[in-house]
Amino acid sequence: MAPVLKTPRLALREMSPGDLDFVAAMLGHPEVMRFYPKVYSREEAGAWLDRQRERYARDGHGLWLVEDRATGEPVGQVGLMTQLVDGVKEPEIGYLIHRPFWRRGLASEAALGVRTWAFDTLGHPRVISLIRPENLPSQGVARKLGMTPEKRTQFHELEHIVFSVKRPIPA
Repeated sequence: MAPVLKTPRLALREMSPGDLDFVAAMLGHPEVMRFYPKVYSREEAGAWLDRQRERYARDGHGLWLVEDRATGEPVGQVGLMTQLVDGVKEPEIGYLIHRPFWRRGLASEAALGVRTWAFDTLGHPRVISLIRPENLPSQGVARKLGMTPEKRTQFHELEHIVFSVKRPIPA
C-alpha cells in the first residue's frame, strides 16, 4: 500500500487485514497497553483494525500503520481520528508505538508529520490529543507537538486531559 505520508525515517499507510499479526502483538502487550483499560485479545485487535479501516472509508483517515522506511518493519500506529469530545467533533492525533521501538522519537516524528498533514492538507484550525492524566510519556509527545493542556474530560468513561495546538497563522 502506498504511504499516506512520509517523515525522514517513517512511512505511514492505511492498515490492511494482513497487518493483524503486528496489531495483535502490539495491542496484546501489557506495557504498551498500560494506560488502556486492558490488553486486547487477537479478536479484539481485529475489531480495532476493522474500526480503523471504517474510519478510512468514512473520514478519509484514522490510525495508520507506521513503518520504518529503511526496513519496512512496522513499529506502531499513528494517525488522525475524528472524535466526539464533549459534544464537539475534534480531529485527534493518536499515537501508539510497540514496545521494542520505544525511546527513539518515533511517536513524536510520526505525530509531527500527522499534525502538518492535518493543518496543511486538511486545513484544520487545530488538533487535539486525548491523554490519560497518568500517561506522562504521551504528554511529553503532545508537548513536542506544541500542544498544551486545555481541559479535563471524560472519554470512554475514563478521565483524559485534552491537549491542543492551533495551526500557526502564516506571516
